Parts: sequence; C-alpha cells; structure tokens
Amino acid sequence: MHRVNVDELFAGKQSKYALVVGVSKRARQITQTFEDEKIVTEDKPVLLAIEEIKNHEINLLEPEDDEL
Repeated sequence: MHRVNVDELFAGKQSKYALVVGVSKRARQITQTFEDEKIVTEDKPVLLAIEEIKNHEINLLEPEDDEL
C-alpha cells in the first residue's frame, strides 16, 4: 500500500478542496485514457494523479479567496 504524505502534497496549495477535486478529475482522465487505448495496468489512477501533482507535472487551478 502506498502512503501519501499529505503535507508534502498540500505544500503551496491554498485549498484542500481544490487538491481533492484536481486529483479526482485527473484520475478520471487517466481512467478514460486507459479505457480508450485499451491499456491494462495494475497502477491505480488516483495514485498516478497524486504523483503527477506531487512532481508538478500538472498544475491545479485554485479558487480566489473571495470565491471561497
């Protein structure tokens, strides 16, 4: 089982909500890509999405303070 350091993942982010939404959206995109390309893997899409965010491969859009 993979352990994710939430503090490391949350570093530089303002909103935990944006982080959760970003991970879930990216995981759905990964899942759709796997289905479209008929890729079979044991890698979990959520863990792949977390790794991408942690490695700054994708950026999250966060709401402005007045939007919260």
